[in-house]
Amino acid sequence: MAKTKSRPPAAPGYFGLSEPLRHEGPKFRPSARRPFGYRWYDPDRKVLGKRMEDQLRFAVCWWHSFVWPGTDPFGDDSFQRPWHSAGGEPMAQAFAKAEVAFEAFRLLRAPFFTFHDRDIAPEGATLRESNLNVRRVGELMQRRMSENRVKLLWGTANLFSNRRYLAGAATNPDPEVFAYAAAQVKNVLELTHELGGANYVMWGGREGYETLLNTDLKRELAQLGRFMQLVVEHKHRIGFKGCC
Repeated sequence: MAKTKSRPPAAPGYFGLSEPLRHEGPKFRPSARRPFGYRWYDPDRKVLGKRMEDQLRFAVCWWHSFVWPGTDPFGDDSFQRPWHSAGGEPMAQAFAKAEVAFEAFRLLRAPFFTFHDRDIAPEGATLRESNLNVRRVGELMQRRMSENRVKLLWGTANLFSNRRYLAGAATNPDPEVFAYAAAQVKNVLELTHELGGANYVMWGGREGYETLLNTDLKRELAQLGRFMQLVVEHKHRIGFKGCC
């Protein structure tokens, strides 16, 4: 009788694990062979008539898991993330970070992930270069998504970190900043659509006002409304079915 060849185990990757985490049950005790596992999360368990994975739909956030360096008001970086220094060049770091992210999604059996544009790619010298950086990493993401079961829950544009957004993005009194923000959202909305994202998030971290002494609230609300109207119009133009 011919001996059946056993499939070789996957090689350990960045996290030192070869096989994805699985449901081990409430009595699970870590071991050298299986140091991690889910005690309570069982994707296939029926909860109120639906699989637990369909009920929870949890997602891994690119910013919290792969970008944030662990700073606070009183100290410097406390998370030592090796991919932040991969090759030294910002785009090399972005590609290395993406590879680490998709390995994590695979090991966690994560059904979804989320991202801001500045999470996945650095800003360039111009808006065009910045948007192109996002597109280049987006191509890698699309390839890795086709190889894994993970899906995109939502994408969004970072309209708050850069100093240009100190006085807001959609509510900014400078029309050039308004236009810059709109172009940034357009790029990320289109990428989210191409990646099959379920939703697009409108996150206005710095919208609003700092003081009423120099703010026309009626005008700013009108600007915000127009901005959101532009986004919805473009969503329908490209055929994006998700929520914004």
